[in-house]
Amino acid sequence: MKKNYIFKSERLGFRNWNENDLAEFAKLNADLEVMEHFPKTLTEKESAELIERFQKHFEKNGYTYFATETLKNEELIGFVGLAYQEYKTEFTPAIDIGWRLKKNAWGNGYATEGAKKCLEFAFNELNLEKIIATCTEKNSKSENVMKKIGMQKIGEFKHPELKEYPEYEKNIRYGINKNVWQQRV
Repeated sequence: MKKNYIFKSERLGFRNWNENDLAEFAKLNADLEVMEHFPKTLTEKESAELIERFQKHFEKNGYTYFATETLKNEELIGFVGLAYQEYKTEFTPAIDIGWRLKKNAWGNGYATEGAKKCLEFAFNELNLEKIIATCTEKNSKSENVMKKIGMQKIGEFKHPELKEYPEYEKNIRYGINKNVWQQRV
């Protein structure tokens, strides 16, 4: 079956979500290690609702946290992509780059490869000017990806949607603008 990828990197394909993704995505979101830097794991119903939000986001904006597969065997490994964020801070609304991959995909450079390709898509195809990334202060793996893709640390903030979870509320923010990215490419 030919996949309708929106774009590809060397080893990954990026596409919109479909109903066939639920079982694998629900497993990923139920994994305690994958969800270590989030307040809780997600149920299958919550994963289905998240897929629906991703699909609607894509329809509205032309981008989303894309379903991400390995090209070698078309295995869904999670998501890498972009999302418009409106939670209330001094730097939002903004477009965020993010990723969540299942454990067997860790350590292969997929998050970095996928994020670099998503920045290319954001700046060259969508003509966006600036991208941010956030994570909890203890999420050193995500912070390392932000550094590897050329983002610079902007500062720390308390995430307004995590007030009920003090251990996750303190976040860090990175950013990159189109001009800086173009100079690095």
